Amino acid sequence: MNYELMVIFTPVLSEDEYKAAQKKFADLVKENGGNVTHENPWGLRSLAYPIRKKTTGMYLVLEYSAPSDLNEKLKIQLNRDENVLRHMITALDKHAVEYNNRKRHGVNAESKTTEA
Repeated sequence: MNYELMVIFTPVLSEDEYKAAQKKFADLVKENGGNVTHENPWGLRSLAYPIRKKTTGMYLVLEYSAPSDLNEKLKIQLNRDENVLRHMITALDKHAVEYNNRKRHGVNAESKTTEA
């Protein structure tokens, strides 16, 4: 099954801490039988509303395929990490996966994947 994880980290992280946090969750997916399809660190963005008195956050979007029991392990780690302000795991259907591939690789990506 394909999933997308969006995490908002606290804005007080240094660049190294932010990269370490990204690696931590990507490695967690890999260690539990998952495969990271795409990693997209958005960096510092404004929040729509304050969370824990913070108005900005460091965003990370991670696309992965994994067995569904991995999500519970991932949620536990996300809830334990005090640097995480918010997180959301979304199940992606085949249309969402195709859309994300087209968005990443341009409009011709769909024709390349169907020919292969």
